[in-house]
Amino acid sequence: MNLDLLTVESTRTAVLEKQTTATALADAFYAKIEADDPAIGAYLTLCKDRAYSQAAAIDALADKGDALPPLAGVPIAVKDVFTTKGVRTTAASKVLGNFIAPYDATVVSRLEDAGAVILGKTNCDEFAMGSSNENSGFGPVRNPRDHSRVPGGSSGGSAAAIAAGTAVAAIGSDTGGSIRQPAAFCGVVGLMPTYGRVSRYGLIAFASSLDHPGPFGKTVKDAALMLQVLAGRDPLDSTTADVPVPDYCAYVGQPVTGLKVGVPAEYFGEGLDAEVRAAVESGIQKLAKAGAEVVPLSLPHTPYAIPTYYVIATAEASSNLARYDGVRYGLRVEGKSLAEMYRRTRDAGFGAEVKRRIMLGTYVLSAGYYDAYYLKAQRVRSLLARDFDEAFAKVDVLVTPTAPTPAFKLGEKIDDPLAMYLADIFTVTADLVGIPGISIPCGKSREGLPIGMQILGKHFDEGTVLRVAHVVEHALASKMVYEISS
Repeated sequence: MNLDLLTVESTRTAVLEKQTTATALADAFYAKIEADDPAIGAYLTLCKDRAYSQAAAIDALADKGDALPPLAGVPIAVKDVFTTKGVRTTAASKVLGNFIAPYDATVVSRLEDAGAVILGKTNCDEFAMGSSNENSGFGPVRNPRDHSRVPGGSSGGSAAAIAAGTAVAAIGSDTGGSIRQPAAFCGVVGLMPTYGRVSRYGLIAFASSLDHPGPFGKTVKDAALMLQVLAGRDPLDSTTADVPVPDYCAYVGQPVTGLKVGVPAEYFGEGLDAEVRAAVESGIQKLAKAGAEVVPLSLPHTPYAIPTYYVIATAEASSNLARYDGVRYGLRVEGKSLAEMYRRTRDAGFGAEVKRRIMLGTYVLSAGYYDAYYLKAQRVRSLLARDFDEAFAKVDVLVTPTAPTPAFKLGEKIDDPLAMYLADIFTVTADLVGIPGISIPCGKSREGLPIGMQILGKHFDEGTVLRVAHVVEHALASKMVYEISS
């Protein structure tokens, strides 16, 4: 069985039809992780005992002929910002280097209730802060398509695990593009649901009003099957919405005839790589050929999205990360006074990017600067939301590039934070306004690097996003063989 070609659906079918067993799949994936992952660095922690226990339970159901749950036997990787009971949970930070979580995140428990086999926890930018997965406290992740390049961030480990064939599907979190941008760089599918569609309970917070948990897969249908399990109201998270969860797979395969597809001019301007432009425009042409109406439009406040995002996100980060002080859990570096212990613990435990964002956030929230920065950013956030409301009064979805370039070289932008932040220029707006979005492969550069197309939809209309994405996927034949670069 070729592990690189397995999808969520084909894996469950293989277990259901007894072509293989969940235990045999776990054996095969762990062997592949052992052989291939040292060169990539996608995994931080493996949870073999937990995985084999789950696999045995699925095999017992299959042996008895009982109905199998929707993700039965599917090997899945989970970004290490989701708590896993009894398993190390670090957020890729030395400050939580030996933290064993006492409870499961809702995302984790829903996956396992659906029969998924969680292989391990994936590497990421520390506390999900980054666009390249070079900010991890435990070393960078390398792009399986080209080991000299980044996989994107912050959920680069999850995207890389799928691209490398060391997981069938994965879970990440998206705060400013951290599912969609790695999906684009690694040539996989990454879905960010509407804010409040998937529970954040057990997600180690970066920016609480921006964090969106969501799935990665090899196909659009993978993403739909995963979201079906993850979506819905959670009494443990007051920000989850009490909104009906539709049958997402019913949207996959529906035609797009009559749908209006908006193309915002601001996403196709200066700084967009020519090959990326050509690939995305080709995808838009495929939608037009399939019967969709292409509508040019404008989102005029888009140029303010990056500064708005980095004011709001850093402000929330400075508040959320105040809890890591060496007193309650995680790393503790002793000092002669309480203040010295705080200082030494944080200095040893946090990396440079996390410290930078804490300082920025503390500054914009400080007396004398709150109105000038944070309050103004919230007002601009409202203007961005108004842009999207006006756009969605005219169209059903928006189509844009996911990132302005294909994956860049490791180390290329690490010393230039502003250049790194601009890698998220096409993704941060969706997080700020809370709408759903997906990135799907839509072509390759001359160097063979994947290019991603982003499709954005109305609040809680993931179904239409998946519908449009599947049409593009089918038209571009992007259910590709996953060839791994060495």
